Amino acid sequence: MQQQRLRGLTMISFAIIGGGIVFIALGIIALNLAAKLSESGVLDRLDNQTSRSGPVFVNAWGSKGSDEGQFLEPAGVVVDSSGNVYVSDFSNNRIQKFTGNGTFISKWGSSGSGEGQFNGPTGVAVDSSGNVFVADMTDYRIQKFTSNGTLITKWENPESRTGEFYGAVGVAVDSSGNVYVSDFVNNRIHEYTDNGTLITWWGSSGSGEGQFNRPENVAVDSSGNVYVGDTGNNRIQVFRHVIPDNN
Repeated sequence: MQQQRLRGLTMISFAIIGGGIVFIALGIIALNLAAKLSESGVLDRLDNQTSRSGPVFVNAWGSKGSDEGQFLEPAGVVVDSSGNVYVSDFSNNRIQKFTGNGTFISKWGSSGSGEGQFNGPTGVAVDSSGNVFVADMTDYRIQKFTSNGTLITKWENPESRTGEFYGAVGVAVDSSGNVYVSDFVNNRIHEYTDNGTLITWWGSSGSGEGQFNRPENVAVDSSGNVYVGDTGNNRIQVFRHVIPDNN
């Protein structure tokens, strides 16, 4: 899968924080903004043409470009425990950090395959310690940073062999710090420790239960259930860990 393949998609990622605030990254060249919605009130569509009961628009920031606070296809968004917002800026090959109201804080990354560089960053996740994990899609790796963008570690597996990935698109972290990666090309999900040691993986190409056709987004709830956006099969699949009964 090449970067050009994803540029043809409408990539939408979202994050939810306390108080029911929903942040949405709209990866569309013509839009290039991060939108913030509240969970209650009246929904006002961005074109202001219709209203109905539901969420209410709160805020938006960003425009097309490469300056601070601008975007070229924002692909992923996540919010840390302090309410800071991290956005993966796909075509600018960087991560941008904002306050919850959209005030620019910092950014890191550039185009390339060196440490701290990116080649199409897509999914972004934050653990309970505030560390930031980025799915660096066509560098075929996951990079882990401090909240200020200092590289901690990375792991890369540009293969289709067992336990390796070829097209990391989505990333999520559970309450224990384990990291889940959606492998867009190999049609599977990988689970790692927070330092990149493989724990397990599952999935294959197809439309049956537990199979995938271009899985993109992945999320984990507080109970450890794993949700996968199975894009090509037009569905969401939910998985849970099963502890074997040795008795």
